[in-house]
Amino acid sequence: MIRTALAVLAALALAAPALAGTPVALRAAPTATGAAVTLADVFDGASGAAGKVAVALAPAPGMNAVLDAGRVQLAAHKAGLDWANDLGVRRIVVASGTSPAGGQAGSGPRTAGRRAQVLAYARNLNAGEILQASDLRWSDEVVAGAGAPGNPDAIIGQAARRPLREGAAVQTADLAQPMVIHRDETISVAYEAGGITLVLQGKALKDAAVGESVQVLNQQSKKIIEAVAAGPGKAVVGPRADRLKAAPFSTASLR
Repeated sequence: MIRTALAVLAALALAAPALAGTPVALRAAPTATGAAVTLADVFDGASGAAGKVAVALAPAPGMNAVLDAGRVQLAAHKAGLDWANDLGVRRIVVASGTSPAGGQAGSGPRTAGRRAQVLAYARNLNAGEILQASDLRWSDEVVAGAGAPGNPDAIIGQAARRPLREGAAVQTADLAQPMVIHRDETISVAYEAGGITLVLQGKALKDAAVGESVQVLNQQSKKIIEAVAAGPGKAVVGPRADRLKAAPFSTASLR
């Protein structure tokens, strides 16, 4: 029995290094090389799919992006990378890179000669796809419509209402907040007040984005509850629902 236990412990000890992530090191001068800051821009040793993981929008030319080191470390861990951060870095400063022809989506519009550049799609998007920073670029080859957004931060994370063509100018009407609750799925409904939380399960009767009202059928009592979508498969009632309706996309409202 003792020999067996020792053998198991030894096997676990030998296997432990294999379970650790790929070691990476913070670059001496992190620089964004595309429309988004990726783990490869931040770390030496980040390659493949892990290196392509975006952690922030690329800064505008001549500007820097300041990233929270803890969040970047967490993103790296989820991607299978291990940054020890032995020096206790708290902020990571990422410089803007050289913009290729056609431009990349930084934090504000640019000009090319006399013609202002506008946001355009960098690839074809299917209806329902979530817009990422890498899906946008600045272009002076198209004309912006009346509903053209000037700040990519305002639209990244939204969903395409319909198929969108590469090179077309971005219009606000092209996009909508993504649905986090879908009709007929079982979701949780929470009530929070005075330190007390009550949660029940029910069936959503419609699709809903964060901050939108959704009717939920309590399958035990057969009563319909008016709730507000709070996240994937989650809705709330009570004071938190009121806060979400007032500010559906603010960080504070989701706490």
